[in-house]
Parts: sequence; C-alpha cells; structure tokens
Amino acid sequence: MRFNLLSKKRTQVRNHEGEKAFEISPAMELYTLVVTWSLSDSFYEKNEDRFTRLKELTAKNDPVFVAKLAIYARHKMYMRSVPLVLVTELAKVHSGDSLVSQMIEKVIARADEITELLACYELLNQRTGTKKLNRLSKQLQKGLSVAFNSFDEYQFAKYNRAGTVKLRDALFLIHPKAKNKAQQEIFDKIADDTLQTPYTWETELSALGQSDFKDEEARALAFKSKWEGLIDSGKIGYMAMLRNLRNILHAGVSPSHIEKVCETLSSAEQVTRAKQFPFRYLAAYREILVANNEVSLKSVLTKISALFTVNRGCTGEILEALEKAAAASAVNIQGFGIKTRVLLACDVSGSMQTPVSPKSKILLYDIGLMLAMLLQSKCRNVEVGMFGDTWKIVTVPKGNILNNVQEFYKREGEVGYSTNGFLVIKDLLNRKQRMDKVMMFTDCQLWNSKDQSNIHSLWSRYKAEVAPEARLYLFDLQGYGKAPLQLLKNDVFLIAGWSDKVFGVLDALEKGRTTIEEIEKIEL
Repeated sequence: MRFNLLSKKRTQVRNHEGEKAFEISPAMELYTLVVTWSLSDSFYEKNEDRFTRLKELTAKNDPVFVAKLAIYARHKMYMRSVPLVLVTELAKVHSGDSLVSQMIEKVIARADEITELLACYELLNQRTGTKKLNRLSKQLQKGLSVAFNSFDEYQFAKYNRAGTVKLRDALFLIHPKAKNKAQQEIFDKIADDTLQTPYTWETELSALGQSDFKDEEARALAFKSKWEGLIDSGKIGYMAMLRNLRNILHAGVSPSHIEKVCETLSSAEQVTRAKQFPFRYLAAYREILVANNEVSLKSVLTKISALFTVNRGCTGEILEALEKAAAASAVNIQGFGIKTRVLLACDVSGSMQTPVSPKSKILLYDIGLMLAMLLQSKCRNVEVGMFGDTWKIVTVPKGNILNNVQEFYKREGEVGYSTNGFLVIKDLLNRKQRMDKVMMFTDCQLWNSKDQSNIHSLWSRYKAEVAPEARLYLFDLQGYGKAPLQLLKNDVFLIAGWSDKVFGVLDALEKGRTTIEEIEKIEL
C-alpha cells in the first residue's frame, strides 16, 4: 500500500499559534509523532493528549504500516518505549493473522523489553487486580515466546529487575517452548530465581556501595580501583561509559585509564555500534564541563586532592574524544559538495525550550542545534543562523560540533522567543540569495508576530523569483501533526526525529523517494 504525504483534501488548518498550516496524511502524522515521542508534556500538548492522538492514528492507519513503523522506530531511530506502545495499540485493533507476533519478534531487542511490553499492555489496557494479565492476546503470547528464545543467561540476568512485571512472571504467563536443552536450563533458572548474577558495572558498583569503609579516603580509593577494573575489563558498555564520565572523573582514575575511555568513545566503529542519539554526546560534553569545576572544588575540600588534581588535566582529552564521536556520527551524511549552497536555520523560540524527557536537561532547542551542527560539519558552502523574534546569521568554525552548539547556546535570547520562521525566507528574498537547500530545525509551530506575511507565500515567491531549484526541508522535532507549508508542493519536504538517521531520510528524499516509502522498505 502507498501513502501520500498529503491528505486527500489538503485541508488548510491552524497550528497551535493560530497561524495558517496544512494537514498531513495519517501515515505522516503518525510517523512524526512516533519518532519525536516523549513521555512528558510538550509545550503545546499534554502527554495524555499525545497518547490519545497516537491511539487514534494507530487505528486509522494500515496495520502493516504501523508494524513497520514500530520496527523502524526501534532499530533506525533508537526509540524504546513508543514501539511497545504501538505493539499494544495495534494488538487492540488488529487480529486474524500473525502480523502482531511478527512485529514483536522484530521490536524486542533486549531481554527487559519482554517485561516492559507486558507492563505496557497491562497499563494501556487498564488491567488491575485479578484482571491484570489474564486473557493475553494470542499473538502477543506467540511473539513473546519467540523473544524468550532470543537471549542467553547473561542477557536475562542483566535485566532481571524488580518491577510491575518480573521476568519470572513473564515466563509463567507466556510459557515459551525452549528451542533446545540449554535454553530450557535458562528458563528453569528464571523460574527458580537462580540466574547467575552478571558482572556489570551496575552490580559491581552496587556491591561496593554496600561495603563499610574506615574513612572517606578508603572509600575513594576503593571506587577508583573499581572503576579502573571495570574499564580494563571491557565490560562497561559504550552508553554506560558515556553516561558515567562524570563519575569516572570524580573517582580519580589514572590518566592511562582515561586514555582507554577516550579511545572507546572516539572509535568510529564503537560509535556506529552504540547507536546513540547525537544529543547524548552533547549531554556528556556538558557534564564534563560541569565536572571539571566540581573536581577542582573537590580537590580543595578533601584530603585526597592528588586523585582529583590529576584528572582535572584529563578533561580536555575527554572533550576532544566526544568531539570525535560526534563527528563520527555524521560521517555518512552525503550530498553536500562545494557547489551545494545550504542554509541551516535553527528555531530557538520559547516552545523549543522544552526538555525531551522529564529528567533530561536536553531541550528541543539543543536537538535542533545539534542536528544543524552535524550537517554544518559536512557542508562546504553553508550559512547558519537562528530565529525567534528576529533572524540572525551566526558564523561558527568548521568541526568542533559540540563546541559550536555551546556557542549558539551562549547566545540564547539574542533573537527573542517568537517563532518567526518566515523571516528566514524573507531575508533570502531581500538579498536575492540563491540556495539549493534550506533546512529549518523546528517544532513547526511557525507564525508571524510582526505583519501579515507567511512562510508559505514567501517560499512560493522565493522559488519563482530567486531560486527555482531550491528545496525546503522542515526537520520536525516535536510531531504536533501539522505542517506550516503544503508538503510536496514547491519542493517542500518534512523529516522528523532526533536521531542522526534523519539524514538517511534526507538522502532518500534527495533520490526521489518519500519518507513513508523508506518506512515501507522495512521487512516483517
């Protein structure tokens, strides 16, 4: 089945700011919602309303497309929670074939996602008391049974955690048939709660944290030794290392161990395998900047200053490693030669000051800047700027992706907090500046706080008067479900998501394929 990016009626509507906007197809709306999914209220939409919209769109769309979108979100966009929500919602409205079970087999990529899916199913179906997980969907059972045979003892043990649904509960509920004798032995251990405690950074540090120490110095030395042992073991994963850089610095590990950490972080191969959101590198970068000051303070306030003084000098090495990691995540961006004229415009309005999750310090503002700087690092003929009340072009050097984001971040407030994206196109018109690609990183709630002009009509004029070959790419970072311009008309395209994989979609669009066609390529 094919899905047009435009709705059949091409209905003109209003966005959350009351500005002229356009409806998009149910398939495109579901895609933008899923790949920008967050379990927290957005600026214009409550979490409960987003859930309702996702349920309605799941029912509206072709079931095969929904299944492929869930797999796409999990493996291409690195999403974890929303694919499970799509599985649960699709299981409510679709039956009669093996689509849901096939979907589950592809979506479940970690052992803990078995219990996460059951907990999601319980919550979204409002199962309480004696009705908790009885009468489970047969297709859900079938898919989870296959998933149970996909993991070894270490993987089960690593994620054998307390929760609403425990791994042992899931085993008794699903009754998976073991694929061989070895697998049956693992199932028996899950049932008997005798899985061997795995060697992970969590279990090692947890055990150490419960120990008694004669004084603070002994404690600090023990944690230093433990972190060095974990780094030497190679058992600390890339994401865990990225998220624990501050703790590693505070532990005062040796310069040789810092070097090992930096080698891992900056390895192009490790970056590819780790599948991190680009903004994770930015978060780590900022943590190191904070940790540098904290380590300096700690060295003054403690009797073990030698441990911390050494590592203050290592922060520059870690920052450089994170820059290399960010650059490695952009290595596959193609199509930006010296003759390709590119404009990158970042929305820094008030609605972009929304955290991506309840506990995160990363804002939509940061994601837009990060994606723009990744692109800027690959473009050879580029202008970069930010818009709010006004539009300003900002010159930043090549490379140093994370530092460039910080430079933009320091200038927060310079252009105000409206969402006057029309000024980007108006400036191009006034300067008669020809661009091949104009890229806007925004929540798509563009409006005009100054006069009656709008971006839709300005872009039509720009195409007619200045640059007929120009293409406008809207990078939707929030997925509210409406577009500020009519898609596919006058070379306007919509891309959504927070992963560097959005550039794969960009490449597909450049080659004449649509976003939806990229999702349809996913195999069930």
